[in-house]
Amino acid sequence: MNREPDFFQNLQDELSDGRAWLDRSVVLGYAILAGLCVVLFTLMSETAFEWFMHLYAAAPWVVLIWTPALTAFIVWCTRSYFPGAAGSGIPQVMTALDPLLPRDSRHRFVSLRITFAKIFLGSLSLLGGLSAGREGPSVQVAAGVMHDARRWLRPGSVMSERALLVAGGAAGIAAAFNAPLAGVVFAIEELSNKLEARNNGLIIAAIVLAGLVSISAFGNLTYFGSIAVPRLGWGAILPGVLVTVICGVLGGLFARLLAASLAGMPDRFSAYRKRFPVRFAAACGLMVAIIGLASGGATFGAGAEEVRNMLAGESDISRLYVLLKFMATWITSWSGVPGGIFAPSLSIGAGVGHDVAQVVAGSNASALTPALIAMGMAGFLAATTQAPLTSFIIVMEMIDGRPMVLSLMAAAMLASLISRLISRPLYGTLSNLMLRPTREHHARQAAAETDTPAPAPAMPDSTAPADPPPDEPPAGGPVQRSLLDGAGEDDLPPTSGAPPRKD
Repeated sequence: MNREPDFFQNLQDELSDGRAWLDRSVVLGYAILAGLCVVLFTLMSETAFEWFMHLYAAAPWVVLIWTPALTAFIVWCTRSYFPGAAGSGIPQVMTALDPLLPRDSRHRFVSLRITFAKIFLGSLSLLGGLSAGREGPSVQVAAGVMHDARRWLRPGSVMSERALLVAGGAAGIAAAFNAPLAGVVFAIEELSNKLEARNNGLIIAAIVLAGLVSISAFGNLTYFGSIAVPRLGWGAILPGVLVTVICGVLGGLFARLLAASLAGMPDRFSAYRKRFPVRFAAACGLMVAIIGLASGGATFGAGAEEVRNMLAGESDISRLYVLLKFMATWITSWSGVPGGIFAPSLSIGAGVGHDVAQVVAGSNASALTPALIAMGMAGFLAATTQAPLTSFIIVMEMIDGRPMVLSLMAAAMLASLISRLISRPLYGTLSNLMLRPTREHHARQAAAETDTPAPAPAMPDSTAPADPPPDEPPAGGPVQRSLLDGAGEDDLPPTSGAPPRKD
């Protein structure tokens, strides 16, 4: 027979376990530190992009030299010293959470060293005007900080290493977007299938603390301000569905293109990227600079300012903005620099909503534009990441759009469904490619133990094309040299190797 809890006995047990309270204090202290690191990253990246825009305003054509040179330096520095800091950072955290990854290899994806490298190199990416965001990288920044807390916890602590990584990654989202609820949902939807009952309270407390640090630094403001939500009648259905379908198709193509490019397509560009990654990065930087000049500077950076102007009805962007921003973001990611796609995806989706409102909405354009922009942001982000719950909650919290919760939810769900018909989940695909060397190693070990031949590698699909002959391996080993460090899946080193080829 179940008995009611004994309040005084339970209280005495809780208060008498001093070591448990010390562990909780350590975790919450590291959560505050994680929030501070995200705040530092925010300040550095925003300052860096302001400096770039001053340079662009003073001498626009200088970016044709500045952006390629800085992109090449970032990729060289990343590949030489911090390979785990490349790319978005979310796939690295997912890889670190995978049970197949050896425990002693986790520091190659999340650590304090990578955290500070991510902050510095990610800020340099925006100093170069590249189309990258800081929100996705903030996941890896905060996860690296929280992962360090394990050294102070007792063996068998309630907060396992996995729980620390989940808490850190979610705290990064909460602090970056000033959206604690989105952080909790992100922890469940992307980083973990569920929150364990024994530590979910502490994980949520860590997420809230990191969010409070961000609020303390920047104020309790929404990311894009508050929008005036009109009364949506039957006339808004067609424009809303059109925005959602376009975002679903574009987002699915974007995710598929990113995965295929980063894996290494069988073309001369990917071959050149593999052989001369720094020169390839310089070429990517030049292309981003040319696109930025062609767009009048609109495609430089993450795109947050353009979204604010669209929502305020003050934007004069070209009808080509969506295409140009799409290209600039893809090329930036392909170059191998540390930078995320969350904020650029929001700006692309906002551009889709803005364009549809101008073309389809007719006389209702001014009233419907903010709502369609919000639906475009939720739809394109959901289609790219295939994380619809996180996407619509992020947008809802960023625009104070609670009256639009059903519209945003519907847009995110439908766009994600369309995207799944086109592409596999982007972050999961990249994480699986990072883990492929580990899986092949386990397969060889199992084959050796059973004295049976190892299974032949699976035939790749369109997002992971056939490998060309392996080149000389870069330094760092098969697990450390990940997909996003500027090397594709075909750059994973063989079991025996010569010295790395210099660019």
